[in-house]
Amino acid sequence: MVARGWDAESYDRVGGPTTTMAAAVVDRLPLAGDETVLDAGCGTGRVTELLLGRLPRGRVIAVDADPEMVRLARRNLGGRAEVRRADLLALRVGEPVDAILSTATFHWILDHERLFERLLAALRPGARLVAQCGGRGNIAELRAVAETVAAERAFAPWFEGWRAPWYYAGPEETATRLPAAGFTDVRTWLEPLPVVPDEPAQYLATVTLGAQVERLPAELRVDYVRAVLDRLDEPVTVGYVRLNIDARRPW
Repeated sequence: MVARGWDAESYDRVGGPTTTMAAAVVDRLPLAGDETVLDAGCGTGRVTELLLGRLPRGRVIAVDADPEMVRLARRNLGGRAEVRRADLLALRVGEPVDAILSTATFHWILDHERLFERLLAALRPGARLVAQCGGRGNIAELRAVAETVAAERAFAPWFEGWRAPWYYAGPEETATRLPAAGFTDVRTWLEPLPVVPDEPAQYLATVTLGAQVERLPAELRVDYVRAVLDRLDEPVTVGYVRLNIDARRPW
């Protein structure tokens, strides 16, 4: 299931801040260098490249639900990783993997119970899940401003019946869901990581407001993003709050 569409080319160009955040998550994953690792939600493959740097004798299976992300990841990675289009809620990998890494993906999946069950099934006994996604309070100020603008007369008809396609879970419920799915050695915590994007309009339109922008006709999209920017303080700061997850499948 794809929660929203993505402009993969634009994301690849302006998505440096998300790759920077992901680098610390890659470093957190204990690896010897010869493992098979699943990159769950690989996007355009930029984080996969960081992961490959830690696996000189290993293998990466990179999956994403968005067809344009998959296309661009295959182009960026060439033959260095196996890139597949896959819905994480229906994940099948064949042979279990030695670890799962995921960054900036889980908050686009509303059913975390099912998600964690499928990830556990993809891991060999003793293997680790290391992940980061949007957590409770993520981009709260930006979301509030975006909702205010969406309610304005010019934009409101396009948001009738719209439901946000994200879920920003807290560490407490996540720490309950993971053991319920079968994980052990669970650790979850929130981490504020504010970002000042170099190209605020393009960044918001592509990354943080993309789900709203795709609701609008082409002639209103620039106006909507500009109206949001006009209500934000300078420099425009995206108030990310990330939910970090460390867990292991029992032996």
